[in-house]
Amino acid sequence: MPQRNKVALVTGGSRGIGAAIARRLAEDGADIAITYLSSEAAADGVIREIRALGRRATAIALDSAAPTAAVTAVDAVFEEFGRLDILVNSAGTFPNGPLPQVTGNEVDAALALHVRAPFLFSQAAARVMGPGGRIITVGSSFANRTPYPGVTLYSMTKAAVEGMTRGLARDLGDRGITVTAVHPGNIDTDMNPASAPEAAEELPAIPLGRYGEPRDIAAAVSYLAGDSGRYVTGTALTVDGGYNA
Repeated sequence: MPQRNKVALVTGGSRGIGAAIARRLAEDGADIAITYLSSEAAADGVIREIRALGRRATAIALDSAAPTAAVTAVDAVFEEFGRLDILVNSAGTFPNGPLPQVTGNEVDAALALHVRAPFLFSQAAARVMGPGGRIITVGSSFANRTPYPGVTLYSMTKAAVEGMTRGLARDLGDRGITVTAVHPGNIDTDMNPASAPEAAEELPAIPLGRYGEPRDIAAAVSYLAGDSGRYVTGTALTVDGGYNA
């Protein structure tokens, strides 16, 4: 159990990729805190699963995009567990639509959730992390390749994750804290189901010919969060079945 006696905070951990990451880190031995916006029943289900593994777990209801959310969450984790070793910025959404129809409010909301929130959570977590700390942000394969129109806003925010990751790696390297990103491709979640009609259009562009599963992203996070990832920082790991090849 490589994460025994460690504590992880996973934003957006009540469903999809975030929930899979929370479960995997618990299987690795970590105690877990997750944040969620509205899915209280789903969050409670994840917490029960983690506690069934013999790990401590708590769920924090908040909007990750709120300016004060990061400090609130980190303070709550530190009060509950007395430490924070791993932060996974996973909360996200998928803004898309024709460029002329994108509103200023939609731009602000996407930047707040995908850019400002990971930065503020990382800043708050870094204040309490010691050597060996890990900051991992879930980005997107769209950070490096925009495969079709209508996703400029989403691609822009996810590309910003890479710049943040490189900068934080420089800022925190002398403290022994690594900072990385994981870029998922098409992953079968309720936000991007493999059973959706549009999925058939995506499959020909995926060399492996199928959607990934949330556990595939969780495995990448587990690697980066563990001792095997101790010399990996300032970079991103793309897990997309070859979509960006």
